[in-house]
Amino acid sequence: MHEITDPTGLPEGFPGSAVAIGKFDGLHLGHRQLLHELVEYCEESALGSIAITFDKNPKALFDPQNCPAEIVGPKQKSELVESVGVDVLMTLEFNQALASLSPKEFIERYIATLGAQMVFVGEDFTFGAKGLGTIDDLRNFGPEFGFRAREIANVLVGDSRISSTQIRKLLESGNVSAAALLLGRNHVVRGEVEHGRKLGRTLGFPTANLSRDSEGLLPADGIYAGYLTAEGVRYPAAHSVGTNDSVGEVPRLLESHVIGRDDLDLYGQIVECEFVDQVRGWQKFDSLEALVEQIGKDVAQASKILGE
Repeated sequence: MHEITDPTGLPEGFPGSAVAIGKFDGLHLGHRQLLHELVEYCEESALGSIAITFDKNPKALFDPQNCPAEIVGPKQKSELVESVGVDVLMTLEFNQALASLSPKEFIERYIATLGAQMVFVGEDFTFGAKGLGTIDDLRNFGPEFGFRAREIANVLVGDSRISSTQIRKLLESGNVSAAALLLGRNHVVRGEVEHGRKLGRTLGFPTANLSRDSEGLLPADGIYAGYLTAEGVRYPAAHSVGTNDSVGEVPRLLESHVIGRDDLDLYGQIVECEFVDQVRGWQKFDSLEALVEQIGKDVAQASKILGE
């Protein structure tokens, strides 16, 4: 997949295209359905497929204090888009200049210049200054700029549409298994393993400490059953998310214990931590002895959840 930040970055000789537009935060089943429709249409029409997204949530510009955390980071988003089969990912910087464009100006600058023949958007999609542009604007301006527009219906679970807001709430409450159903995959945090205080090793449960600039939203504080993948090998693991205030105040972080292994040297490696189910919520302990006893129970329960 080719990645660009404006239409001038298209590869030379790129064919006519169809595009899909969205924030794509989380790349959940609704987003994937939209991108599948794009790719399928392009394959049938011999067109290049382009996903248009943004480098940040609009609230980061207009209401930063209430801007929600991103479910996936930029590298994760790129790889998820590529996995659907999209040819080009165009990530636009969401700045004041972009936010000020009228719907027609946005179309002229970022759709027409791509040679788009079809534009795919989800239900309730808006664009342009103050979000005033809608699917009707795309359809009305389409003939002038040589494209048609298609609105893709929301994907529902029961009577509710899948949304990034819903998934974020599930993760922030620790319900990673329900979030996985809406994402269509286990939620993943990816980052570099860094040196910690090595307390886990002294307690008999060595952990890989992920850097605080890792990609992927940390779920609620607690213990989780999941997997750690390093250098293509997927290990069953118990993940701890929290501050470790039982043994001294440190910033909120993710630590992962590979079940049954104490011989792995993961320092400096980029690893992925998948979250399958929550073992328990966060808990403070009065002594190291009580903590060690509980860790043993947590690891056993995580192993049971994973069927190990």
